Amino acid sequence: MKLGIVGLPNVGKSTLFNAITNAGAQSANYPFCTIEPNIGVVAVPDKRLDKLAEMYAPEKFTPATIEFVDIAGLVKGASKGEGLGNKFLANIREVDAIVHVVRCFENDDIVHVEGSIDPARDIETINIELILSDLEVLERRIEKTKKMLKADKKYQVELDFFERVKMTLERGESARSVQCSEEEAELLASVALLTNKPIIYAANMSENDFKSGLEGNKFLSVVEGIAAKEGAKVLPISAQIEAEISELDVEEKSLFLADMGLAESGLDRLITACYELLGLISFLTAGKPEVRAWTITKGTKAPQAAGKIHTDFERGFIRAEVVAFGDLISCGSMANAKEKGLVRSEGKDYVMKDGDVVLFRFNV
Repeated sequence: MKLGIVGLPNVGKSTLFNAITNAGAQSANYPFCTIEPNIGVVAVPDKRLDKLAEMYAPEKFTPATIEFVDIAGLVKGASKGEGLGNKFLANIREVDAIVHVVRCFENDDIVHVEGSIDPARDIETINIELILSDLEVLERRIEKTKKMLKADKKYQVELDFFERVKMTLERGESARSVQCSEEEAELLASVALLTNKPIIYAANMSENDFKSGLEGNKFLSVVEGIAAKEGAKVLPISAQIEAEISELDVEEKSLFLADMGLAESGLDRLITACYELLGLISFLTAGKPEVRAWTITKGTKAPQAAGKIHTDFERGFIRAEVVAFGDLISCGSMANAKEKGLVRSEGKDYVMKDGDVVLFRFNV
């Protein structure tokens, strides 16, 4: 999974990226300190994997990972190349989902590129640039569809749909806000529009907001209202807090979060939100050689899940021996789980579930 972190200059984007990836991206109080997209790979926290490691004491421990890309601050005119905009927009095209950092804190020491704090304006500034870029892409597709329509009238339906999407974009609304049938959603996905990518608005708030209660922040409800209209998610987060806890060890981090009244870090909450947004789950493989988590899409069947490990596993799939994580832990071992009849033999039509511990049988 590849997530692109975007936002206007000086909204806390690179500070957040540094904190969650420890990748050392430059952070400074001026625009365009991030010129090339910085990339950081983060392990997905999974307590189930930790439990399996205790059980098997494996030689290798491999969690699932997420790649974060810190994309330089966009400004007005980015779609026309302002502020190296074209390059930045190209970087966004390569990610699976967008984390749009929105400044929801006031601090006179950190200048805002527009001179004031206004989340609605900031979101609109970036969305308009993405929409303008999308309109260029969509217009090329419409022209292509019109040419195909001359040879075959069946393309009229496709043309009508793309014209409807174009009207939505021209109103300043994102492609993800278009109501689609299943067939139309497939058509829309084929155009690779930036504003059709799943998005999480990361409302960057101050440490005091988390101490005193998020409801006291007047900017958060504005972001939530915008997200609701386009079916996006909102995650209240504090780059300041994440930066502080990124320097702590595990025990100190737990104490710090407890003092703040938080059950988990912003990174953990962000990862959970991204999994939900993209419809992802994890299955697990466990043994003495390796304990590992594998990320798949909800609805994936056993042979395709096996293919995530190796193409031969899918090609020569025979069956999957599956036990639910909770059952395995309560039994204490795979042997005990088998004795109790909790290890199931599943075939090609089995739909994988989150937390399945699996051994695939195959023959090539």
